Amino acid sequence: MSKIVQFGKDCVGELRKVVWPTREDVISSVKVVVVSTIIIAFLLGFLDAVLMAGVNLVF
Repeated sequence: MSKIVQFGKDCVGELRKVVWPTREDVISSVKVVVVSTIIIAFLLGFLDAVLMAGVNLVF
């Protein structure tokens, strides 16, 4: 039982060392992820349309 309690104390100690991001950092990271996702989605959609047009020409 003492090992479980020690593990809990160690976890709390390690979490106190963590440097949490600021609200502004989180918001800017979310913006980057959303914009990147939208750009990749458009590129994949365009590539899919081009490949489908190519397949339709062949068959």
